[in-house]
Amino acid sequence: MLHTKVVVVGSINMDLVTRATQFARAGETLLGSSFHRYMGGKGANQAVAAARLGAGVTIIGAVGDDDFGLEMVTNLRHEGICTDYVQTIMGQNSGMANITVADEENSIIVIAGANMYLTVADIEAAEERFAEADIILSQLEIPMECVMAASRLAAKYNKPFILNPAPARAIPKELLEQITILTPNRYELAASLGAPQGLSPEELILKSPCPVLMTSGSKGAVYKDPKGRLRHVSGFKVQTSDTTGASDAFSGALAVFWHEGIDIAVRKACAAAALSITRSGAQNGMPFSLSVNTHNKKVRIVSPFQESSIRTSITSLSA
Repeated sequence: MLHTKVVVVGSINMDLVTRATQFARAGETLLGSSFHRYMGGKGANQAVAAARLGAGVTIIGAVGDDDFGLEMVTNLRHEGICTDYVQTIMGQNSGMANITVADEENSIIVIAGANMYLTVADIEAAEERFAEADIILSQLEIPMECVMAASRLAAKYNKPFILNPAPARAIPKELLEQITILTPNRYELAASLGAPQGLSPEELILKSPCPVLMTSGSKGAVYKDPKGRLRHVSGFKVQTSDTTGASDAFSGALAVFWHEGIDIAVRKACAAAALSITRSGAQNGMPFSLSVNTHNKKVRIVSPFQESSIRTSITSLSA
């Protein structure tokens, strides 16, 4: 069986997760209910999501010369991910994310650490992997010039390039022109495009210089089809434990199933994201297999933790 080959260019972090009944306001001290440490970073999360769904994954990133760095690289290897292009930055701390989870939502402060020491030369050193890959996936927790280098290599070898634009910031026009599909949430969409205030997400999707697939949590996702129509893929209602890795589960699954066509790929990505939030920790809930019956739109999700059947549908929205 041939496996999709995915190259992930992105961050590798340790997630420090505090759970509480509510978010603290400015100047307020609250007692939390629990604290846990999980492997994270958008790049690493997406790499794990893709690998668990059967892809052959190579990650390009950087960690510090600390215990967190060693632990995170070991974990990636345990997931079957090639770490040959993960750099260890001497004298720097590994990236960390301080995450608060409350009321089924989360807030995140990322400390980039070694992630920001990844270089264009590091990306170019992995050119052979770009040539061999089926699809390239990146995010914005690493230097923008590294993301642009990855997009140029993807274009050089005519590979699809998916960009998950988080954390939100304006994306250079050169990069927008090389993106196969941009996967922001509602808040990231306007920032990514440098769009003026007042335009609806639907207007932004239709006017975007690159194809956009906007995620909307449990509501699903919206994208523009080849005929210029907005298409909506419904999400799933599940019992939520931790939403931290949902967008990464979505992106990883989208990359793995991209070759099946956007309708099926998005449906499976929504299913993967739904399952991921039923477990604590960004990587813990990533599913191991998905199958979709395109006739009755029944989605079967299988993971080490639960097995369930859920339904979704694709409907057309007025442009």
